[in-house]
Amino acid sequence: MDISKAIAELKKEEGFTENVGMVLVHNGVVRAWSRKDRSRVGKIEVTPDQDRVEAIRQRYEKSQGIFRIVVQANSGILEPGDDLLFIIVAGDIRENVKPVLSDILDEIKKEAISKKEMP
Repeated sequence: MDISKAIAELKKEEGFTENVGMVLVHNGVVRAWSRKDRSRVGKIEVTPDQDRVEAIRQRYEKSQGIFRIVVQANSGILEPGDDLLFIIVAGDIRENVKPVLSDILDEIKKEAISKKEMP
């Protein structure tokens, strides 16, 4: 995903200027070490459940003050530094937008993405 392009497209949507005062972006990348024991990771195999990701996205997009949420969960064999997960949350004020980004990120990672680390 080209973040700048995706945000520019959001800004073209009808109602954006009337409803959006904050856009937050998450760009998750593959780390070169494992979260569980900090051992070296040479690559990972990522399998997102795209239907589940979309269901989660749709549910959070109905949250108070949220105008639009864009999610891209990449799949396949990825190496350290590769983009893994993009989330864009556009909404009215920070008190509404910040918790939604945090919550949707945690839920997608827990419920809709499986990863297998390889040396």
